[in-house]
Amino acid sequence: MEILDLFSGDQLKPEYLSINPNGVVPALVHDGKIVLDSSVIIEYLEDININHNPLRPPEPENAAKMRAMIRYFDEVAGPSVRIPSYNMAFLPHFQDLSVKEFIALAESKPLRKDFLLKMGRTGFSEKDMNDSTAKIDATCNRMEVWLGESGGPFLLGKAISYADICIMPVIVRMQDLGRSDLWASNTKVIEWLKLIQSSATYEKTYCEGSLLSQVYPHLRNG
Repeated sequence: MEILDLFSGDQLKPEYLSINPNGVVPALVHDGKIVLDSSVIIEYLEDININHNPLRPPEPENAAKMRAMIRYFDEVAGPSVRIPSYNMAFLPHFQDLSVKEFIALAESKPLRKDFLLKMGRTGFSEKDMNDSTAKIDATCNRMEVWLGESGGPFLLGKAISYADICIMPVIVRMQDLGRSDLWASNTKVIEWLKLIQSSATYEKTYCEGSLLSQVYPHLRNG
């Protein structure tokens, strides 16, 4: 496994662009084959039988439910978490750049160019922030319903699935940004998150230094 320093531009170096021309992470290289996008990668790992504890439900109906959940997370929560992440954590870095440097940075990112140019060096608007957090709030409400329907403690019932793994980083990111209030009334989501974060698997797979508050002192102080 190789960890890239995104602000140093590791993801834009020719070596990485030869793997992922989109210049974003993650990417998986396995037996000479390249697999892109986290939601695709997690199912690929199951398809090659690398996981001895299957995380995809064996029943076609439940597998379909799982994929529908993942699609929702990818289309709603995933894009939404970027706005508070950039505004609250990354913006000071961009404000230190000149206009020319900032535009050059935006131009160098194929999938994030329009996003960065909309943000600019002054950040996203209050409306943008409110819209993004409203979508994450709606996601938590949707999760609360799913947890109730399945009987919990996970989204599809007693066993953890790729749906839980797909949304977990978004919830952990918002928690790290101090926005746990977004699911304060969702008691099942609260218990779901506690269960995941207290698991041995979470401890084993957590990458030290991956939280934004561990990288940006102003988040710890604010």
